[in-house]
Amino acid sequence: MLANSLIELDRAHLIHPVSSYRGHEKLGVRVLRSAKGATVTDASGHQLVDGFAGLWCVNAGYGHESIVEAAARQMRELPYATGYFDIGCEAAIRLAAELADRAPGDLNHVFFTLGGSDAVDSTVRFVRYYWHARGKPERDQFISIEQGYHGSSTVGAGLTALPGFHAGFGVPFDWQHKIPSPYPYRNPVGEEADAIIAASIADLKSKIEAIGADRVAAFYAEPIQGSGGVIVPPKGWLKAIRDLCSQYEILFIADEVITGFGRTGPLFACSYDEVVPDFMTTAKGLTSGYVPMGAVFMSDRVYDVIADAAGNAAVGHGYTYSAHPVSAAVGLEVLKLYEGGLLENGVKAGARLMAGLESLRDHPLVGDVRGRGMLAAVELVVDKVKKKPLPSAAAPARRIFDRAWDNGLVIRAFAHGVLGYAPPLCCTDGDIDAILERTRKTLDQTLDDPDVRNAMR
Repeated sequence: MLANSLIELDRAHLIHPVSSYRGHEKLGVRVLRSAKGATVTDASGHQLVDGFAGLWCVNAGYGHESIVEAAARQMRELPYATGYFDIGCEAAIRLAAELADRAPGDLNHVFFTLGGSDAVDSTVRFVRYYWHARGKPERDQFISIEQGYHGSSTVGAGLTALPGFHAGFGVPFDWQHKIPSPYPYRNPVGEEADAIIAASIADLKSKIEAIGADRVAAFYAEPIQGSGGVIVPPKGWLKAIRDLCSQYEILFIADEVITGFGRTGPLFACSYDEVVPDFMTTAKGLTSGYVPMGAVFMSDRVYDVIADAAGNAAVGHGYTYSAHPVSAAVGLEVLKLYEGGLLENGVKAGARLMAGLESLRDHPLVGDVRGRGMLAAVELVVDKVKKKPLPSAAAPARRIFDRAWDNGLVIRAFAHGVLGYAPPLCCTDGDIDAILERTRKTLDQTLDDPDVRNAMR
């Protein structure tokens, strides 16, 4: 009775993110009731392994009492403190210092936001301020990558290069440009690393020259493209792109909203290629999704230019909830948990996950398996030689998600037939094995789908 009441209230009032409004009204909401470790339970008592950590964010897993206590203690002592007027609080100051101490290179300055989208928006503001301070306001053009994701705010959605975030919204803007994704599985130059890197370098050079080298302000890249289908570039790709940006004095922004905080193994994915960006955006794993928070890391060089140009004047950018004390307290406790064993467990669990997913390559529908650490994807095709994707008639995003849910598994099912995985770092061997077993069952059920069968003929 309660669940039915909630479903009706949801239909009438709650607008869900990135959903078909009419479709959602028809289907109704799935109400989650509780969670512990890597397991979530819905209102009917159905238990599922959360193979996607909420939305790539519950990196530490559910139900850590120490996180709850840290938030409650901060709420009792100081539930809010503005960052305006040169006011601050201990939790935010300590979190900024701890993060700066662990960040790559000279990323020693941290600006806190509410999440990933406004972290990206903040970088756009800071980049523009930087170039104005340098006396080069004409450097106002931004480049990102096809199939990349940089949030769904108005500006971020334009840097994002996924059609669903553009249609009907009037973005991207004319100052937002794209180059092709490295996408090894479907790259025209093939899957060999050197060829992919060379092609991306050529694409970026061509785009810079077409725009004008003295016009390009910044370049955005995810170390692994998440919402585009967990696209993993070859080792050395990120560093080659970063080095090219340095040659042209283009600011390089590493978007680690998904990849940060142990998702790929180390605390930050940039370390895989030994890259030090000018800015780095984070969110999600920063608080393990327990409370909202994002962060922009800024290099000494960029910070000094902005600070010196402003002098005694205020840099006019901020949010009411920047450096919120409760979120900061949670962030500090989550960082302790990561370094107290979760990062190590995530590496072990990630190796088990990747090995298990690789074993699925023998399935008739599996065209590609890719990933790093606890971030992975399985790409489904109806023809392995031609790499022909699942037909739209098979409604992969909806039907595969539903099958997995019924099988006790939460995954991300993309519309083009890619299955995304991002389990909590706390996963046990049993959790990983359940993800793998339930994935294979879901694949077998998808193979029996009449629309899939017809496409394979």
